[in-house]
Amino acid sequence: MLNFNFTPFPVIETERLILRRITDDDVNEVFELRSNPETMKYIPRPLVKTTEDALGHIAMIEEKIVKNEGVNWGITLKGSPEIIGIIGFYRLQPENYRAEIGYMLLPEFHGKGIITEALKRLISYGFDDIKLHSIEAVIDPENFASEKVLQKCNFVKEAHLKEAEFYDGKFLDKVIYSLINR
Repeated sequence: MLNFNFTPFPVIETERLILRRITDDDVNEVFELRSNPETMKYIPRPLVKTTEDALGHIAMIEEKIVKNEGVNWGITLKGSPEIIGIIGFYRLQPENYRAEIGYMLLPEFHGKGIITEALKRLISYGFDDIKLHSIEAVIDPENFASEKVLQKCNFVKEAHLKEAEFYDGKFLDKVIYSLINR
C-alpha cells in the first residue's frame, strides 16, 4: 500500500505554469472559480455563494493535504500570483495505487493548452514521485473539452455509467477515463 506525504508541499513547475499551494489569500480567485456557473457546469457540486463558502472550500483542500487524503494545486501563470484554475488528486486510493484527478479553469483561459500542460506534469508527478499505478478521471459525458484533454494525455475510456449519481434532483451519467503506468 502506498503512503502519501505532501509535506513539504510540492510546488510544481512547467514551461508556462507554477502549480502551488492554495491559501486563504486566494479566496477571491477560488470564489471566482467555484461561483462561476460556466466553470462549474460539469461539476455536480453547489456553487459557492460567499467568500466564507470559498474559505470553507480552501480549508477542505488544506485538511485533505494535511491528512494526506488528497492534494490540490492552484494553477498560476509564471510571473502572476493569481490562481486561474485548480488541479489535483481528489481521491487517493493508496490500497490500489490509484488516484482520481480533477481540474477546473477560468473560461477566459480555455483553449490555450493550460490544463493539458498541467495534467501532463501531474501525470509524471503521480507516476514518478508518488508511485501511482493508475490515474482516473471522472467526467460528465457532455464535457467534450475535458474528454479531448484526457485523450491528448493518453487516457482511455473505461466506462460510461448511466444515471450513476443523483444531484440537484436528477440522475447524472458519468464517464471514467484512466491511464495506467506502463
